[in-house]
Amino acid sequence: MTAVPQPTRATAKLLFSGGFGVGKTTAIGAISDIPPLRTEEVLTAQSTSVDSLDGIEGKTTTTVAFDFGRVGLDDPVPVELYLFGTPGQPRFWGFWNELAEGARGAVVLADTRRLESSFPAADFFEQRGLPFVIAVNVFPGTRRRPLAEVREAFDVDTNVPVMFCDARDADSVAGVLITLVRYAVTLQSADSALLDA
Repeated sequence: MTAVPQPTRATAKLLFSGGFGVGKTTAIGAISDIPPLRTEEVLTAQSTSVDSLDGIEGKTTTTVAFDFGRVGLDDPVPVELYLFGTPGQPRFWGFWNELAEGARGAVVLADTRRLESSFPAADFFEQRGLPFVIAVNVFPGTRRRPLAEVREAFDVDTNVPVMFCDARDADSVAGVLITLVRYAVTLQSADSALLDA
């Protein structure tokens, strides 16, 4: 009896980005099939003069390089996703260029208490022409802004998906990733159609 070859999964690199403390490390940890790599350090008194804790006063650690996780999805196609989380503080934004190399898409996480902290991430991906979705992390005890208000605040095209998520919940994060993959595939198909015309 001959062995049936197993289908090979495609691979794709995706980024989680957004402001300081929006839940990038938590989201990758919630969905990763492997123990995630984290480069978190304890916040010190010296960093409080540089990194504003307004709205996130309980935060005690911060990502200083990147987070990494891996997850396999079967929808819309079988794919192995390599997830990289960017650091959120402005002093680390220079590192985003290296992390974005080879990426196929990005999740811009946002916190309704501090939406403006994630505007630079959306601008960065828009300028690079990298498909992205905006996922509003639902923090306990925070007011939910209507998604139309979030879209208007980010000033993004109407085709950019904007949704709520819970970064602590694997199913919620999976829903965001599936939306991103579908969106990226749709854009790629549209680009291919334009090139073939």
